[in-house]
Amino acid sequence: MSRLWEKGLPLDERVLRYTAGEDHLLDARLVPYDVRGSIAHAEMLADQDLISSDDCSAIRDGLNALNDSFAAGEWSIGLEDEDAHTALETRLTNAIGAAGGRLHLGRSRNDQVLTALRMYLRDAASDLTSRVTELRGSISSLSERQGDIELPGYTHMQHAMPSSVALWCGGFEEGFADACDGLRLVRKRINKNPLGSAAGYGTPGLPLDRDTTTKKLEFDSTQNPVTAAQLSRGKAESALLFEITLLMQDLSRMASDLLLFYTQEFAYVSLAAEVTTGSSIMPQKRNPDVLELLRASSATTQACLDESLMITAKLPSGYHRDLQRLKSPLFRAIDLAIDSVDIMAYVLEGLQFQADNIKLDDGIFATAEAYRLVREDGIPFRDAYRQVAKRYAK
Repeated sequence: MSRLWEKGLPLDERVLRYTAGEDHLLDARLVPYDVRGSIAHAEMLADQDLISSDDCSAIRDGLNALNDSFAAGEWSIGLEDEDAHTALETRLTNAIGAAGGRLHLGRSRNDQVLTALRMYLRDAASDLTSRVTELRGSISSLSERQGDIELPGYTHMQHAMPSSVALWCGGFEEGFADACDGLRLVRKRINKNPLGSAAGYGTPGLPLDRDTTTKKLEFDSTQNPVTAAQLSRGKAESALLFEITLLMQDLSRMASDLLLFYTQEFAYVSLAAEVTTGSSIMPQKRNPDVLELLRASSATTQACLDESLMITAKLPSGYHRDLQRLKSPLFRAIDLAIDSVDIMAYVLEGLQFQADNIKLDDGIFATAEAYRLVREDGIPFRDAYRQVAKRYAK
């Protein structure tokens, strides 16, 4: 096995295990993106007469074949590969010969991984936006089914003013609309092409056309100057994690409400049997475990955001291997957000508010009574407030 940086010198197996870390496991999702980025790079090299058209065709066909065989489960990335990039180039060179060794001209593993990662993040943000849109649809359906049911509106955990299922749903639906907007805005940070910046200082003496790969890979712009590419690492990742954290906080608060509403003391809602679990000792229990895990999930995504911010907080400019550590919290948060959004949408499909169990305290209409006095008697609101307050003084 020859890794991209291999110089023929010995490497302690313990050092390989530590430096490779989880990359050989995490990078599976980056394979199709690295293939696409590598093909665009090869085509640009051919356009610039830096490799032959025959070599370019062999590289393109070889990489597409490797992508198909990877998707079919015919090979995987092992520790000896270290990461997706070595795994692909090694297998490509074994398959097509010397042409495979020409692919890396004009790039570093640093801009290579960043290019693949940004294409993945672009798709991940779009995918998550689509899933949140479906969740909004589930909330709207619940509102249409049961929106007229009255609910107490709470402040300080006390009945405060009258609300409804429609109002409860609407608050969360608007919050998730904000999440969609935020995820779309993150694209501006993500969608800059770093390819051709190499290790962060360009490729002196090579006539690369970076704008060509920008167009081929559907980036909005070419990242310039080349020193900005490595300096920007962690920014798009943290921006996406920030939006995910806000999204998950809304999910967590929705779960917290539903957990309260599901208690025997409230009994405002019922859950479909298939979304509840049981107790190992108490035969009667139907536990809302899924909602409890949803409530906890925002802590995980916030921790991922904090980890991402702290990794890059005091790094000097240029590339540093610390940046490899961004993948784990990033991927963990993305996967958790996708699973959580989908499961909440599923829970809401079988959720029913139990109107007969929902009682509103008489005092919940006090503010409306004060407003009535203002309208009908023309007295100042503060006087109406005090007049109504006397009725509830204890």
